[in-house]
Amino acid sequence: MQFKVALVEDNAVNRNTFMQKLRLSGHMELVFSANNGNECLDQMKGLAHTGLPQVVFMDLEMPGLNGIETIRIAKGLYPHVHFIVLTVFDDDVKLFEAIKAGASGYMLKHEPASMLENAIIEVLQTGGAPMSPAIARKALQLLSRAPDPARETAVTSEILVNVTDREKEILQYMVSGWDAKRIASELQVSVLTIRKHIANIYDKLHVNSRAQVISLAHKNKWI
Repeated sequence: MQFKVALVEDNAVNRNTFMQKLRLSGHMELVFSANNGNECLDQMKGLAHTGLPQVVFMDLEMPGLNGIETIRIAKGLYPHVHFIVLTVFDDDVKLFEAIKAGASGYMLKHEPASMLENAIIEVLQTGGAPMSPAIARKALQLLSRAPDPARETAVTSEILVNVTDREKEILQYMVSGWDAKRIASELQVSVLTIRKHIANIYDKLHVNSRAQVISLAHKNKWI
């Protein structure tokens, strides 16, 4: 049985390695290869429905349209085509972002031809979600650390207790987009004083950027 596949990968060495694995397999027919997401979408657009690949192996980090955005767009246009991520990283955020975008599997690039072939079979014949063992372990670890909403609320409320009224006031201004100079002018204190307050806020909330402070404030409805 021949499986129709495509590859989206901007690295020439990785493309050549994939081609070698494809030849070793003997069961994978390459419909097209693309250097980035935009080229992938153009290639798919030019194919008849019956000529589309069954599975597209997708790199994530590419110039222009990245892999996750490409999967999201392509799944909307070609819902019957499966996308399996090929990556060198077991990145937590990208793992779940790719799955949310519509990826059917998540494999590391160093996997042998037999693993890639098994992944295709799993996706097409059993409706499975193939993952490299290292990726599967990572996913299980992330799920085991999934927060308990009740516990999370208690913890964040406890953290906020440590923030003084003055710091809460400054926190409100920060969420509104004010910088230290403007806050200092409004409260009639020095910029240095405001920066010290902001440093204390960062320390008490266990964050290290304004963006994280704002995200935490909105998430927990402090403001």
